Amino acid sequence: MVESRRGASARAPRTKFQTLEEQRIIVGDCVAEMSKLPGASVDLVFADPPYNLQLKGELKRPDESQVDAVDDDWDKFSSFAAYDDFTRAWLLAARRLMKPSATIWVIGSYHNIFRVGAIMQDLGFWILNDIVWRKSNPMPNFRGRRFTNAHETMIWAARDEKAKGYTFNYEALKASNEDVQARSDWLIPLCTGEERLKDADGKKVHPTQKPEGLLARVLLSSSKPGDLVIDPFNGTGTTGAVAKRLGRRYIGFERDKTYAEAAERRIAAVEPLPEATLAPFMTAREAPRVAFSELIERGMISPGTKLVDSKRRHGALVRADGAIMLGDKVGSIHRIGAVAQGLPACNGWTFWHVETTRGLKLIDELRAEIRAEMSAA
Repeated sequence: MVESRRGASARAPRTKFQTLEEQRIIVGDCVAEMSKLPGASVDLVFADPPYNLQLKGELKRPDESQVDAVDDDWDKFSSFAAYDDFTRAWLLAARRLMKPSATIWVIGSYHNIFRVGAIMQDLGFWILNDIVWRKSNPMPNFRGRRFTNAHETMIWAARDEKAKGYTFNYEALKASNEDVQARSDWLIPLCTGEERLKDADGKKVHPTQKPEGLLARVLLSSSKPGDLVIDPFNGTGTTGAVAKRLGRRYIGFERDKTYAEAAERRIAAVEPLPEATLAPFMTAREAPRVAFSELIERGMISPGTKLVDSKRRHGALVRADGAIMLGDKVGSIHRIGAVAQGLPACNGWTFWHVETTRGLKLIDELRAEIRAEMSAA
């Protein structure tokens, strides 16, 4: 009989994981370096991998001037199979680091995003959305043989099909979009002007630097202050700069020391926004529960006060026990609000008002005052 034994032997090598600091750029191969971090420790991944553009020769404008296109060695692969192997390796390394509730964003163009998406599904990622980044100032198609490439695609995915509790700041996004649900097409200009990092000769430090506005929307939509965000392809540190400004922790991985040094200087110069501006948006479901009776107990509404609707068509009397009365009907602010309108249900907080020296005031505004005190406490 063979006795099984749990755990490693005393002679087995021990893996020593790196600590998770606030802001850090690790120089080296992302797959190898990610393996040194503890598993299930990351809240959000944003990846801007090489697109494998497959450029053949120089790209010129109609006036024969050369276009500063992406022809760096890091974007060159011997075959589609080689690119797929590379993609699979870094995705697996990133997936190991993701918490069960973490999500991942991958950006690409028509050259690579379909291959990346298929591999993600093969590895078990669960795609939540594809986001189209529409560029308001795209580079034209100089040869005039194709449509202008005016967009890129981002895949937003959960760690697996059963993932629950991932962050999606729906209410905050809606509030910032004129109270309309945020869409999956984002119109954001390319990175230009002072935001574009330049070297001493005035040349672009990196050919595919992403705009901070794009990363801000990604982080604001799918992470919270204090979350750990990683970028396997740090580049000039756009993700890190935005993460620091928005109060997120950050680790970036970069093979090129020139890019890494430029990114470190950039991130070091960033000032985080005031904490008050980064506080998570509280939805009605997440807000502390406040009973109508608390308004009476705090003296904000007195027994005997008359509640009315916005047009003063209905009036209900406030009782000492926290119920309200309309004629011979007694019940909660919700039930009596429904009775007044002849409806099956009603949100009493947004239906009933009290008279003040400045006119009508929603009782929901009084509840909001109590919630603000509770949050501060």
